[in-house]
Amino acid sequence: MKPGHGEVLIAEGDPRVSEEEERLVEEFRRQLDGGMWAAVPTVDGRSGRRRAELVQHYADIPPAAERVIFFPRAAGG
Repeated sequence: MKPGHGEVLIAEGDPRVSEEEERLVEEFRRQLDGGMWAAVPTVDGRSGRRRAELVQHYADIPPAAERVIFFPRAAGG
């Protein structure tokens, strides 16, 4: 996280600890239910290119992911 770049820590924990994982799942669901989208940042091993993969379920988050980014859906339609 970079101070001053609009990043806010919402929750953190170790998914291998059941109580912490429950809290992470609840917060993940709360963010999605609140209208946010979720993405996991990834880096292509060959090119080094950075991108983000959208996730809709907590179980879709890769075990090696260091963070999940939540962002608002675009307005309009």
